[in-house]
Amino acid sequence: MTATEVARNFASVLDRAEHGETIVITRGGRRLATLSPAPAGNGAAIKEFLAEHPVDEDFPDDVAAARESITDEMSGAWHDD
Repeated sequence: MTATEVARNFASVLDRAEHGETIVITRGGRRLATLSPAPAGNGAAIKEFLAEHPVDEDFPDDVAAARESITDEMSGAWHDD
């Protein structure tokens, strides 16, 4: 489907995607993009992942240490004039 056709019929193109169709959008005969249905999900996979991977209690300290090491390496490299 050309980009012009998509622009003129956007609501119907969305309806087609909602019903499972993947639309290839072209401009000047070249493939420009694809429009496809969004994956369905209710957050169960994320909830399951978080249950299986407990919070790393040391994460805030790791981030602070990483920032500090970068700051130490960069001290004097930038000037606020």
